[in-house]
Amino acid sequence: MLLRIVILSVLLAAARAFTPADNYLVLCGTSASATVNGRTFVGDALLPSSTLSAPQSVEANASTATTAVNGTDQPELYRSARVFTAPSTYTFSIKQPGRHFVRLHFFPFRSPSGDLAADARFGVSVQGVAAIDDGYAPRNGTAALREFSVNVAGDTLTIAFTPTAKGNKQLAFVNAIEVVSHPDDLFADDAARAVSGGGAYGAGLLSAQALETIHRVNMGAVKVTPNNDTLWRTWIPDAAFLPASSATLVVRKDVRPSSLQRTNGFATREAAPDAVYATATEINPALSATTINVQFNVTWAFDAPATAGASASAYLVRLHFCDIISTAANVLVFNVYIGGWRVLPEYEMSKDTFGALAVPLYKDFVLAAPDSAGKITVSIAPSTVGNGDPDGFLNGLEIMRLVGTTTGGGASPASQRGSKKVATVGVVAGSIVAAVAVVIAFGFLVHRKLVLRRKKPKKKPSSSTAWAAFSASALGNRSRTRSFGKSSSSGNTVTLGQGAGAGYRLPFAALQEATRGFDEANVIGEGGFGKVYSGALRDGTRVAVKRGNRRSQQGLNEFRTEIEMLSRLRHRHLVSLIGYCDDRGEMILVYEYMAMGTLRSHLYGSPEPELPPPLSWKQRLEACIGAARGLHYLHTGSAKAIIHRDVKSANILLDDDYMAKVADFGLSKTGPDLDKTHVSTAVKGSFGYLDPEYFRRQMLTDKSDVYSFGVVLLEVLCARPVIDPTLPREMVNLAEWATQQINSGELDSIVDHRITETIRPGSLNKFVDTAQKCLAEYGVERPTMGDVLWCLEYALQLQEQEASPDTSGTDSVVLVPGNTARFQRNQSILSDGTDAAVSANLGDLDGMSMRRVFSKMIKSEEAR
Repeated sequence: MLLRIVILSVLLAAARAFTPADNYLVLCGTSASATVNGRTFVGDALLPSSTLSAPQSVEANASTATTAVNGTDQPELYRSARVFTAPSTYTFSIKQPGRHFVRLHFFPFRSPSGDLAADARFGVSVQGVAAIDDGYAPRNGTAALREFSVNVAGDTLTIAFTPTAKGNKQLAFVNAIEVVSHPDDLFADDAARAVSGGGAYGAGLLSAQALETIHRVNMGAVKVTPNNDTLWRTWIPDAAFLPASSATLVVRKDVRPSSLQRTNGFATREAAPDAVYATATEINPALSATTINVQFNVTWAFDAPATAGASASAYLVRLHFCDIISTAANVLVFNVYIGGWRVLPEYEMSKDTFGALAVPLYKDFVLAAPDSAGKITVSIAPSTVGNGDPDGFLNGLEIMRLVGTTTGGGASPASQRGSKKVATVGVVAGSIVAAVAVVIAFGFLVHRKLVLRRKKPKKKPSSSTAWAAFSASALGNRSRTRSFGKSSSSGNTVTLGQGAGAGYRLPFAALQEATRGFDEANVIGEGGFGKVYSGALRDGTRVAVKRGNRRSQQGLNEFRTEIEMLSRLRHRHLVSLIGYCDDRGEMILVYEYMAMGTLRSHLYGSPEPELPPPLSWKQRLEACIGAARGLHYLHTGSAKAIIHRDVKSANILLDDDYMAKVADFGLSKTGPDLDKTHVSTAVKGSFGYLDPEYFRRQMLTDKSDVYSFGVVLLEVLCARPVIDPTLPREMVNLAEWATQQINSGELDSIVDHRITETIRPGSLNKFVDTAQKCLAEYGVERPTMGDVLWCLEYALQLQEQEASPDTSGTDSVVLVPGNTARFQRNQSILSDGTDAAVSANLGDLDGMSMRRVFSKMIKSEEAR
């Protein structure tokens, strides 16, 4: 029989401790430092001011009576805490993008801010992913460690704490924080296999996932502490997870760590330390003779509670194996189950290691969900086929919850840098070349060369979300990475000021911070898409944050259209898009803040005592002119017209100076080609503003916007809703009622009584005439937005002209469209009264030929 001796030591490099590129160890709520297991934690009060953004936080220390901290071997980490009463963040500079452990330590105690055990409720997000759900409350009297592995694509890592209200308290806290790099290939895409029901996670999505450690277990009697792990992890013994009925079925096995044969291509010390692979829980060999024909399993049961954030989560289950049981290869075969599914049928580990024993390796599996009791079970059972010994073992186990994508949509750093991923198990194979003898003390030499074939990392899309391709095409070269004002070369997470341009992806955590956790007190509006919150970015930029309602009928198409339109449109009378967020399935749009709200609210908003007085007629005209300019730009500013499709007073916003800007482009549509007259499309818009021709024929043109704008003009004039079912039947529809009153000579009866005495007759007549033309039944009879703009500017000039009558009797008025509210007196220009003289001073507006039309308008007014 050929002696199978493989001298694996010649393949091993000298063991080295892992040195993380980033290693932040922070004691929170103190300026003191502490050394724990050879590592020095620094008080956060000593950190740079840019690291901690906590406008409402206090330092807290446990009382001297609080000496016992249960559940930890590191009590020094829990003597102080940073207590937050408002959303706050820690931001760490990252030297080397890639995988990082984020460990958050919690121990509630009484502080000047309150009883943390009784009052603290909060959520935590890491890199924009909700790592800890809102309402988290650490257990009283016990230290808690929440550990996450996140993939950092940029040059910063942000941890955001958001308190949630409990009674009249709103508290969050943290005792200590660790941010430590770990190897990217610790979680490789090509290693995980989906358990039945495991979904697509087994197909290569791990490298972009944030993972939360739920359980990390050493099978055996030994607890592994952080100072015995190159990545400073804790491994607890498995006895607590074995039911009493299984206690007699197992025995503990251990060997000297020096006997392990670590081999390239298998598990490294970063995967698990020697102390894990040198111990095992084995099926009791004493049962072999008596139960060889009896089916039995050894089962561990682990809690995986279905909290709000975890109810739909999948779980990565990592099984660690090292055959320290067998005395010879190819004799030990057993079955392994996860959640009732047999994931390793008739598993013979020596086939994976080419007959070598004591070689550490691990296997990854993804489970879609725990069982109905909130448990994840792992079992080993003897094989019932072949001639193998009825045995089985397990060395270690990790269960991690798949939380979310934290790369900001970029490819994994490992892929970006072209680094090789170390395959775990099942990635070996290839050819085995017969061996060469190595001289040993007894003179016997055996050489065997193992050629390990590694799977090449699969290239993944540049984004982990469905928005990646869209973002690249819609935003073009502007879709570069920015993070809190700093440029970066990878990923696309951004936090920008107002002038930075549109189309940038913002992290969810930044928007939580900006809106105080989407506090209802910050709601400034609500529509079909969702609520709008006021907020402020970290650089002080005030923003309006529109968060999509998941139950809304408006969704992905509107979200995408809004970003696509505003990323390529820029005009002083269009609301600017600062950025968007699609983390965690959210649909959030961030705009420049319009301090005075909607035009609608100033016409007939809620009668709040703090509302400003009603807009004057001049202010209303200027608002209409601003909106008309924005719409005119949409219709003429690009090769194809852009049709807004939802023009209404609620979508016209006013800034601090009451300058109007058009907003909400979720329903916008590109206009017809030059050889077409319309776009055939389903009817969308707001009831009361819809173009009746578009509604009947489903033929959309830019004149549909003109009709809707005509309804807005009537709103401005009458200061009443476009549809009011509380009124008599003939008055319910504003457009129908107002048109009827005007045609009946009852114009004075529909004008807002608050401004009737300030409107000049000429201005009123021109305004009403313009509105009527916009409301023509057929689109071909309506003016263009350019015509409407000129008419409104003329109405404003008539208002100002009559407000400042000519006292000289000799000067003539020169109208200057495009520069309303400004007049120039000139004796010579209109002295001859001809159309040509007037036309010569009107100029061109973007090449539009309006001279003759405008000249006729002037003459008709003079003739009245």
